[in-house]
Amino acid sequence: MKEKTSVEQTMRDIRRHTRKQYSAEENIRIVLEGLRGEDSIAELCR
Repeated sequence: MKEKTSVEQTMRDIRRHTRKQYSAEENIRIVLEGLRGEDSIAELCR
């Protein structure tokens, strides 16, 4: 069981380090696009 936990932790670490990080300006742009309602939330998430 310990090995499984280690593998799961390793996978979480990999996902955490490869996750896209957006700048503050990019976050604001995405939120404003969502508030305008021109695109669906799913499209914005992509």
